Amino acid sequence: MKILLYNSLTKQKEEFIPLRKGEVSMYVCGPTVYDYVHVGNMRPVVVFDTLRRFFNHVGYKVIYVSNYTDVDDRIIEKAQKTNKKETEISEFYIEAFADSATKINALKPTFTPKATQHIESMIAFIKVLIANGAAYENDGEVFFRVSKVETYGELSNVTQDELQVGARIDANPKKEHPNDFLLWKKTDDAGIKWDSPWGAGRPGWHTECVVMINDIFGKPLIDIHGGGFDLKFPHHENEIAQARAYANTGLANYWMHNGFINLNNQKMAKSTGNFVTAKDFIAEYGATSLRLLLLSTHYRSPVNLSADIIENTNNEVLRLQRTKQALVRHFALHPLKVIDDSLLLKFEEALADDLNTPNALSELYAVVKDLNILLRNPLKEEEKLAKLAHAFEVMLDVLGLDLGVKNLNEEDTKLLKDYENARKNKDFARSDALREELQKRGIF
Repeated sequence: MKILLYNSLTKQKEEFIPLRKGEVSMYVCGPTVYDYVHVGNMRPVVVFDTLRRFFNHVGYKVIYVSNYTDVDDRIIEKAQKTNKKETEISEFYIEAFADSATKINALKPTFTPKATQHIESMIAFIKVLIANGAAYENDGEVFFRVSKVETYGELSNVTQDELQVGARIDANPKKEHPNDFLLWKKTDDAGIKWDSPWGAGRPGWHTECVVMINDIFGKPLIDIHGGGFDLKFPHHENEIAQARAYANTGLANYWMHNGFINLNNQKMAKSTGNFVTAKDFIAEYGATSLRLLLLSTHYRSPVNLSADIIENTNNEVLRLQRTKQALVRHFALHPLKVIDDSLLLKFEEALADDLNTPNALSELYAVVKDLNILLRNPLKEEEKLAKLAHAFEVMLDVLGLDLGVKNLNEEDTKLLKDYENARKNKDFARSDALREELQKRGIF
């Protein structure tokens, strides 16, 4: 199947052609683990998990990597305020993030590297950049010479002339040029630090992902690099610059960025206090509602959270759950499995067109509508019902929508048969009692 992806680097949709036939190498920037993540941080988790699921569905083997930035000034600051070690802070919030990701039914990444596990490689990487003139040391700190990369700005369309001190970069008298960025930070505080040829310190954020990609994939070029739109500049731009200087590659052939989530029509961000944590949202509305809400808008467009949108999403989840419950009950009593892959064609075409999840959901809802019509008299067109039921299950799996509806075990099935018999025999007292028990088990 021909898959089109919007490449942020070329600003157009392109056919996906992997570096290695039948395989996809994908890296998605993960969180800096100093606090609970907000709902906006879960959008790349859902977007790229769905892309991964779709690649798997059409036959690709996917190596999916998402990192944790577990060394950062904010982690150190929180550790010092709470009299804890940096590792205690980072491990606590790594576990919290992983719990939210599991609840929204994201597949576990193939690898989840931590920045602190790759410090030696980062030091070796920086040494190479210094040796080839792309970086320089000054008073225990190392900076990247942006002027060494003629294509700098190719991702974000930010030219070197347009960059200004104090805007998106920090003024620093140690720099040769204001545009240069930090690769190794000198530290003399009580925070975590490592020895290096330039003195004690810790790596710059922009170096971490490049080195982890090199280490884990064993090569300086992968298929897809993803993350939120806010990472385009300076983070991803600076990653590309280092990759150009280190190995003359763009680090990834396809760069993909998801849009923001807005709350009260303003960008969700901790810096402004305008956010809702993923943990709290899931606790109040449910993980499936969060995932469906994030899938209902194309990944490159902004999502605006509102009470109406959340309510509508919850109603859609309930509708999907009722349909699945009805199917589980029917096929427990009348087992039949028939596969018709042609029913998935439009769904697959939607996802193959730059992961168009809104159109894919439209195909799912069309199947649900047909299923609910057939379920009014499920024995009339059993084969058609079975075909649509299979398509329904596949669509849910590719979209990662776990409706929490379990299959029936032997005891459940016996109770259901007893209920149906009591109902047919007009033994209403027994059928009501059995239905109540089935409801307790989540079967109705």
